[in-house]
Amino acid sequence: MRYARWMALVGAAALWLPRPAGAVDVAALYQAYWAGLPAGELRLQLRDGRGTYEDEIAIRTEGLPWLFTRFSAVAVSDGRAGAPLPAPQRYDARYALRKKRHKRLVMQFAAHDGAVIADRGPGDTSDKPPLAERFRTGVVDPLSALTAIRDELRHGNRGPFAVPVYDGARRFDLTVRVLPKAAGDKRLHLALLLSPIAGFKGESSDDGNPDAAPRPARLTMSEEPRLMPLSFSVSLDYLPLVITLRRWCTSAAECGW
Repeated sequence: MRYARWMALVGAAALWLPRPAGAVDVAALYQAYWAGLPAGELRLQLRDGRGTYEDEIAIRTEGLPWLFTRFSAVAVSDGRAGAPLPAPQRYDARYALRKKRHKRLVMQFAAHDGAVIADRGPGDTSDKPPLAERFRTGVVDPLSALTAIRDELRHGNRGPFAVPVYDGARRFDLTVRVLPKAAGDKRLHLALLLSPIAGFKGESSDDGNPDAAPRPARLTMSEEPRLMPLSFSVSLDYLPLVITLRRWCTSAAECGW
């Protein structure tokens, strides 16, 4: 798989990082399967403060994806929680591929003329130029999208609602809708839709490029107050990607890597 699609996995996994009320440090280990075969492991960690957040996700491929890509990544986001959207301050993603090692994407969010704009930060090694300013205004990074979704659900919003996301190269809206459930089912079933806005390949053609097409996903999670993720599924390169919880940890170190 190409870099953009694995970074999409990083963003997708971030959507179901748990944010338990009052938690200070929570970590978990997850297993990813692509086309039914083991594709990678993910470690998620959350640090909560009074009105602030700091989220971290680490991913490493295994099996055929590792053989072909050697992909691994660690991304960190922090900022202030708030409504209607959180206020991210920094997004820092370090990643490696077979032919691209020690790569880094850094975004900083700063106020300009009453609007908050995402700009490249010190240490960024991105090859692509940033999108036009209008696509980087009033947005959150992929990890901060987690905080926005959890806060909406905790405040009783059962959707649909949209979160504007910018990952340093692409701008998209993430729409969230809570699905009906059977009587006695204590889980929440969410339908997610990633709608491309700018920076996607094939956006001006009808070639059916999966990078430019709206991408639906499903998320199942426990009810409040913790809103624990149970499973996540999405199509990646026309094949199913499924991410499932392996175990919860009391710290990132306890997860084993």
